[in-house]
Amino acid sequence: MSDLWPGQASAPSLDDIAQRAEAAFEALPDIFRTMAGDIVFRVDDFPDEEMLAALGMQDPFELTGLYQGVDLTRRSVLEAPEPARVFLFRRPLLDEWAERGDVTLSELVAHVLIHEIGHHLGLTDDQIHLIESE
Repeated sequence: MSDLWPGQASAPSLDDIAQRAEAAFEALPDIFRTMAGDIVFRVDDFPDEEMLAALGMQDPFELTGLYQGVDLTRRSVLEAPEPARVFLFRRPLLDEWAERGDVTLSELVAHVLIHEIGHHLGLTDDQIHLIESE
């Protein structure tokens, strides 16, 4: 699973991104994976129009990942929760990777995946950024 793209016949595929996400998840400490539970990972080329509209966004390249579901801090034992999902968006990830040039694609996928799992655990963007900076 190389992070090379220049000189390759084609850009990394949806499956390539999914493999990197699976590897990143498996590399997390056991306690983090246990807390994530039965979260579902999905890789699409772009977010759909509904996702963008819900976030007040117009440019699909601005969104590399998204958590959908009820986070663990707001779940009720009286209600069956909707499945928790983390979406990763291939084209925006590839664009950010190409623009940045300071991380591997695997590192970027891991970063976005962990960020979205943080939302599943009930963390805000500010809390996630604080943890990342430490």
